[in-house]
Amino acid sequence: MERVVKFLKEAGTYYLATTEGDQPRVRPFGTAHVFEGKLYIQTGKVKDVSKQIHDNPKVEICAFMNGEWLRVTGELVEDDRAEARQSMLDAYPSLQGMYKADDGNTEVFYFKNAKATFSSFTKEPETISF
Repeated sequence: MERVVKFLKEAGTYYLATTEGDQPRVRPFGTAHVFEGKLYIQTGKVKDVSKQIHDNPKVEICAFMNGEWLRVTGELVEDDRAEARQSMLDAYPSLQGMYKADDGNTEVFYFKNAKATFSSFTKEPETISF
């Protein structure tokens, strides 16, 4: 999983795909953090993406960098502990102007049953499960 997080952080932006009814929704994200051995992302409860994740926790993310791309498929599970939210905010100080661990809006999710596949046009795909 460390390779996955390293790739996501170095890429800077990845794209998170959710569904809204039968319509796919994709948007850029930038948070990728390991807390207690799990890969976490962060958003705000007031956003449509939060509602979509709660309605259907099956998501996929995709990032591209230097001719290689990473796709991570899995289920997101909300972690409502203040420690998890604070850990994310500590890892991303730039978020602290918009979010606080106890603001009632900050929300973190971790991946469950995840598969990460590294791909490129020049080598065979490599898949990691976590």
